[in-house]
Amino acid sequence: MVSLLLTVLIVVGSRYLEGFDAALLPYAVATVFLAFGVVYRYTVWAQAPAARRLFRQGVRACFSRAGLRGSAAALPRVATASLGLRSFSGPRSRARWAAHQAVLWGSVLAALVAVPLSWGWISFTAVNSSGPGYELRLWGRTVVGFDSASPAGWALFHVLDLAAVLVLAGAGYFLWRRIRDRAPVTGQRFGYDLVPLLALIVISVTGLLLTFSALALHGGGYEFLAVLHMTSVVFALIHLPFGKFFHVVQRPATAGVQAFTDTARQGGDTALCRRCAAPLAPVPAVANLRGTMRDLRLRFDQTAEYCPRCKRVLRGSAYLSDVKKGFR
Repeated sequence: MVSLLLTVLIVVGSRYLEGFDAALLPYAVATVFLAFGVVYRYTVWAQAPAARRLFRQGVRACFSRAGLRGSAAALPRVATASLGLRSFSGPRSRARWAAHQAVLWGSVLAALVAVPLSWGWISFTAVNSSGPGYELRLWGRTVVGFDSASPAGWALFHVLDLAAVLVLAGAGYFLWRRIRDRAPVTGQRFGYDLVPLLALIVISVTGLLLTFSALALHGGGYEFLAVLHMTSVVFALIHLPFGKFFHVVQRPATAGVQAFTDTARQGGDTALCRRCAAPLAPVPAVANLRGTMRDLRLRFDQTAEYCPRCKRVLRGSAYLSDVKKGFR
């Protein structure tokens, strides 16, 4: 249904294919498959017991009176965390944080231009056959005119190249780290960890080479580079819902989790550890965890009412009394 709706929007938004560029058809088809993959993967993920419970609690909290009252403060905080501005990698490594931001904003910038361009929603149209004047048109209507020779016009005309430089810098750092640093090397998988980075690098390099071919080589090798660039982009879009980059569309779900946590905390009832009476979490959060564990048929859901230290103590005591009974 989502793929069909997107196809209809592409047809209507391109003024019934009047503004659609046939050369960009593979990109548009890939975005339709991307929509299908994202919705399918998201639905399967949301059907898991833990995710299903959090979804229900999150939606209920977002539309509750307390949730609506606190959303003004919660949503900016969630958005900041979702965009990685408070990423956990920041305190651990500034270089990792900077590389993450480069990949994130480079990809966002490229998607904001390339996706509607492939759908025929926007276009860069020359004002006349001579001169550097261009118009940015949205759904056939002129939004802004610019001089491609000016600094602002040059940046707008080459926005995909600027995005490619950002992505190439960030992905190159992560690839170098995964080759040289022992910590990620020990647990990495080629298809899950390296292929996405290689795809980003190939997309960025081939995109920059297209501009280099047009400006410096008078179009030499342009057709081969265009096919290679198109193949890498289509592969990345189709692979996105089933690979490591799925967290890009998975991350917004944290808004509901944050709303549920904030609403539960506003209730004032905090669960205490059954052994040491240390504060754990809001009572609804602990009850939600116990319910999830019961859904998974884990017969030790009562451990959710103990703090981490007491869990270790109980586990050690059980091992000493039952497994190593009689030994000192």
